[in-house]
Amino acid sequence: MRPDAASLRQIEASDPGVSTWLSANAGSGKTRVLTDRVARLLLNGTAPAHILCLTYTKAAATEMQNRLFQRLGEWAMLADDRLRAELAKLGLDDSPDDQALRRARRLFAHAIETPGGLRIQTIHSFCASLLRRFPLESGVSPNFVELDDRAAALLREEVIEDMAAGSNPLAVARLAALATDQTMPVLAAEIARNRLAMTRPLTDPGDCRALFGLPRGETMAGLLGRTVLPGDAALVADLIPLLRAGSAADQGAADRLAGLALDAPDAEALRALEGVLLYGKTAKAGPYAAKIDAFPTKATRAALGEPRLAALEGLMRRVEAARPLRLSLLAADRTEALHAFAAAFLPEYDRRKEARGALDFDDLIARARHLLTKSDVAQWVLYRLDGGIDHLLVDEAQDTSPDQWAVIRLLTEEFTAGLGARDERRTIFVVGDVKQSIYSFQGADVSTFAAMRADYAGRLAAADDRLAQMTLEHSFRSSQTILDLVDRSLDEPARAQMGDPFRHIAFRDRMPGRVELWPPILPGESAKPENWYDPVDLVSAEDPVARLAREVARRIRALLDEGARIPTPDGSRPLHAGDVLILVRRRSPLFSEIIRACKAERLPIAGADRLKLGAELAVRDLGSLLAFLVTPEDDLALAEALRSPLFALSEGDLFDLAQGRPGTLWDALLAQADRHPRVLAVLHDLRAQTDFLRPFDLVERALTRHEGRARLLARLGPEAEDGIDELLSQALAYERSDVPSLTGFLSWLHTDDVEVKRQGESGGQVVRVMTVHGAKGLEAPLVILPDTADYAPPDRELLLRLDGGPMIWKPRADDAPPAVAAAQAARAAAQERESLRLMYVALTRAQSWLIVAAAGKLKSETSDAPNGRPAWYDRIRAGMEAAGARPDGDGGLVLRDEAWPAPAGPARPAAGPPPPPPLPDWARRPAPPAANAPLPLSPSDLGGAKVLAAEAGHDSAGAQARGTDLHRLLQHLAGRDPAEWAALAAAILPDSAARALRLAEVSRVLADPALAHLFGPGSLAEVEITADLDGQPMLGAIDRLVVAPDRILAVDYKSNALVPDHPGQVPEGILRQMRAYVRGLRQIFPGRRVEGAILWTGPVRLMPLPDL
Repeated sequence: MRPDAASLRQIEASDPGVSTWLSANAGSGKTRVLTDRVARLLLNGTAPAHILCLTYTKAAATEMQNRLFQRLGEWAMLADDRLRAELAKLGLDDSPDDQALRRARRLFAHAIETPGGLRIQTIHSFCASLLRRFPLESGVSPNFVELDDRAAALLREEVIEDMAAGSNPLAVARLAALATDQTMPVLAAEIARNRLAMTRPLTDPGDCRALFGLPRGETMAGLLGRTVLPGDAALVADLIPLLRAGSAADQGAADRLAGLALDAPDAEALRALEGVLLYGKTAKAGPYAAKIDAFPTKATRAALGEPRLAALEGLMRRVEAARPLRLSLLAADRTEALHAFAAAFLPEYDRRKEARGALDFDDLIARARHLLTKSDVAQWVLYRLDGGIDHLLVDEAQDTSPDQWAVIRLLTEEFTAGLGARDERRTIFVVGDVKQSIYSFQGADVSTFAAMRADYAGRLAAADDRLAQMTLEHSFRSSQTILDLVDRSLDEPARAQMGDPFRHIAFRDRMPGRVELWPPILPGESAKPENWYDPVDLVSAEDPVARLAREVARRIRALLDEGARIPTPDGSRPLHAGDVLILVRRRSPLFSEIIRACKAERLPIAGADRLKLGAELAVRDLGSLLAFLVTPEDDLALAEALRSPLFALSEGDLFDLAQGRPGTLWDALLAQADRHPRVLAVLHDLRAQTDFLRPFDLVERALTRHEGRARLLARLGPEAEDGIDELLSQALAYERSDVPSLTGFLSWLHTDDVEVKRQGESGGQVVRVMTVHGAKGLEAPLVILPDTADYAPPDRELLLRLDGGPMIWKPRADDAPPAVAAAQAARAAAQERESLRLMYVALTRAQSWLIVAAAGKLKSETSDAPNGRPAWYDRIRAGMEAAGARPDGDGGLVLRDEAWPAPAGPARPAAGPPPPPPLPDWARRPAPPAANAPLPLSPSDLGGAKVLAAEAGHDSAGAQARGTDLHRLLQHLAGRDPAEWAALAAAILPDSAARALRLAEVSRVLADPALAHLFGPGSLAEVEITADLDGQPMLGAIDRLVVAPDRILAVDYKSNALVPDHPGQVPEGILRQMRAYVRGLRQIFPGRRVEGAILWTGPVRLMPLPDL
C-alpha cells in the first residue's frame, strides 16, 4: 500500500543516504523521523558507535533512546510477515530477504552490547565525554565534576567575598557602589556566562568612553563646568521664591530645585535639573527637549523678567545638550567598573574551579570548542573523532546557541573535505523549527539556524554533495480547526518576524476541533485591603486574576460533571482531568490563583511545575527540626517542629508547654515527659545521633524510622513529596562538596533558594498547570490559555552587547545614551519576535480543544486608541473572526466543527475499589527473633590454667600489664635499628614507670642470636587468623609467625614469672591456645609442616611444643 503524503515526507526525510536540513512544524513527528533515520542507518550496517545524535535536553535524549530501543526490541520478536511490514513503513523494500530480517532482529542486541550504547545525548554531555576522552589535550582533570547551577552560584559568591576581603577589594567596591545586593550575584553569573565576550576586558577608560562616542578627555567634572555656569546658582536661588508664589506645578519645581547645591554640582544635581527643565520621553516637542516657553508658567515668567528668563532658557539648552553626554559618561563609568571587576573575577573563578576539578556547563562548550581549534592538537583530536563519527544528527536546532554550533561545525568539517579517516558515506541531519525558538535566555540565537543551513548547503555543494532542505507540514497532533486558527492568528507581518514561511495541514483532517474565546475580565477600581495586616501582595477576591482563576476552575468542574467528550481518531471518549493543560506565560499571581481555585473545586491537580524549596511547608518543618537539633535552646525552631505534622501538637499543647516556663521550651518538654512520650522518644533518638550521622542519614532517619515522611504526606498531600526528595538530594549534594555537618548543611541550604522542577509529562489523571516554556514538547486534548492580556516581558539581563562588540552594563531604558538605544531597541524587537514564537508554541499544544481568556489590562478594550504591539488575546480574536467564529451569547466567540461530540450527561459515580483482602494471621504476628550467629572462639579463651600452680597467687593485673607492654615492644622494635629502640619505647610506652625494665627484657630477647630466625625475613608480627574449630568459627592473633616453603612455625610470647622446665609442664590453657593455632594454620597451609612454640621472655627461652 502506498504511504500517505505525510508518511511519504517522513520517509524522504529519514533517508540515511542524504544530508538533510528539516524544518518541522509543531506536532509533525520529528522525533519519529529521528528514530527512523537512526534505525535505517543501523539496518544499512552502520555501527552504533559511528552515530552521534545531539538533543537539547536529557529528557529528549531519554525519550528518543527509549523509542528506538522499543522499536528494535519489537523487531527482535516479530514474525516474518509483520517485520516485513514494519520495515516497509520505513521506506525499505516491501520484501526484504531472510538475511535482512535476521539483521533487523539482531540490531537490538547489537545496540545493547555496543560499548557506551547508542550515543544519543545532549551537546553538554557530548562535550563532557569529549573532554574526558582527551583530558591532557584539553587541559582538564580526567575526573572533573560538572558544577550544577547552584554549586556554581555558591562558588561565584565565595570568589566575590574573598575578593572583597583581600585579593581585590577595589574592583568589588567600585562595582558594589553601582549595584545592589541583588544584582551583584546576577552580574557575576552573566559575566561568567559571557566570558568569551569578556576574554579581553576593557580596562582603559579611554576605550570605554570611545564605545559611547565620548572624546578621550571628557569627564563629568568638565561637563558640569560647561553646563552649570557660575551665575546659575544665583539664578536658581532667585527663581525659587517666584516659583513658590506660582501655580502648583511651579511650587513642585521649587521643592525639587531647593535641595540642589549648584555652587558645586554633581551628576545627581544635573539629573535633577533635567527633571525640572526638560520634557519627558514622549513629549511632542521631542524626547527630553528643553521646556522653552513652557517653564515656568506664564505668570512666573513675567515676574522673572526678560534678562533672567533668557539666562534660564540658556541653562535649559545647556542641560538639554548635556543630557546625552551625562548618560554616556555614566554608562562608560559603569562599563569600566564592570570590566575591571571581570578582569579580576574571571581568572580567580576559573582558578577555583580548576582547584576543585570542576567545570560548569559553559566551560564544557568553551573547552570543547578550544580543543577542536587548538593548533597543536586539533588535527589529532579530529582525526581520532573522524574514525568514530560518520553520521551526526542534531535535534531542536533552533535552540542551539552559536557557541554550540561552533562545536558542531568543527565536528563535521571533515564531512565535506573528502579527507576522512575512513572511506565512508557521511551525512548530517538537522531538524528544528524556528517558530518554536523560545530559549534566547539560555543563549539560543534563532538567526543562527538559517545561517548554518546556508553554510552547510554551500560546503556540501562545494564537495559535489547536496543538502536536502525539507519541511514537515502535516500535524499528527492538532485538528484542522486548531491549525487554521494558528495560521490566521499569526498574520503576514507576524510571520515575517518569525522567520521561514509556513502552513499547517492536519493529518487527521476529519477530527473535529473547538476554540473558545472568553470575554476579557478587565481591571476595575483597586480593592482596598480588608484588614490592615493583610500582605501587600494579597490578591483580593474581586481582582480580575482571582475572578478568572475561579472561572477556569468552575468550567473544568462543569465539563467533568456533565460528561464532556473529546474527539479521538476512532470516535470520542469522556474527558478526564488529565486531558486538561493550563498554560501561562509566567509564574504570576494568576498561576498560583488557578491552582488555588482548582483545589477549591476539588479538582485533581498536579500543583506548580516548579517550586521553591524554601517555601515548601514540609521542607520548612524539617528545617525547624534540624535547627532545634543543632541548637536545643532555639525555642522558635522547636515550637515550629512540635506544631508540624512531624509531632502534631495542638495549639493548646504548645501553650501549656510554653506559658510560664522557667527555662527553655526543651526544658519544659522534658518536665512533661509523661504527656508526650513519642515526641521525646523521637527527639532523644535524633539528638543522640546528631553528632554521628551525616545530614542525609539524619533526615532520612527522621523520615523513615520515625515515620516523618508518612506524617507529612498525610497532612500536606502527595505534592509535598517533591520538596522532601529534593531536600534529601540537596543533603547529598552538600556532602559531596563539604565536610558533612548539620550546622554546615543548614547554613549551606539557606545560602540560596533552590528551585525544583516537577515532571510535566502526561499520563496521570490530574490537571496540569505550567508555563509555556515548560510545556514545550507536550500536548493535551484540552488546552486553556488564561494569560493572554497585555504583557511586556521584562529584560532581566544586565549585560548588553553593542553590535557584536564588547559587553556593557545595560543602563535603564530611560537612561540609555544614543550609542546604546539602538542595541536596546534591537533587543526589544527580538523579544517581541520571541513572544510571537511563544504564542505559537502555546497554541499548538492543543489537540482538539482550545480555550482562550484574559484578565487584566487590554489596550484594545480601553477608550484610548490601541497602540503598540497587540496582545495575544487580540491576535487570537482577530484569527477567530477571520475563521468565521460566532458569538457564544456571553460576550465571547466560539469556533466549533459541527461534528463536535455532545456531552454524555452526568457520569455515574464510579464504584469504589474493592476492599482489600484480609491479612493472613502470620502477617499480624511479629516476626520471631532472628537466630544470632555463633560468636567466634578466641584461642586464648578456651579454658585451662595459664600459669603454673606456684604462680597462681601472684598479682594478675600487674602481670597482665607487663605482658601487654612486652608484646607491644616486641611487635614494633623487631627489625629496627637498636639505636632507635629507646626512642621507640618512649613513644610506645609514654607513661610506663617500668619502661626501662621492659626495654631491657625485650632487648635480651631481640639480641639473642638463637632467636634471630624468629625476627628475620619471612616472619610476621601479630598475624590475625580465622579458621574452623570443631564446627565453630575461631578468631585470634598469633604473636609471631615464621613462614617457610616447607614449614610453618607459630610462636606465642609468654611473660610468666615461673617457667616450666619442659613441654610436659606447660599449663593446659597455653597448650589449648597453641593447639588451636596449629589446627587453624593446617587448614590455611595444607601440605606444610606446622609447629608451635612458646617464647618465654623472663629467662629467655624458646620451647617447641611437640604433639600439638
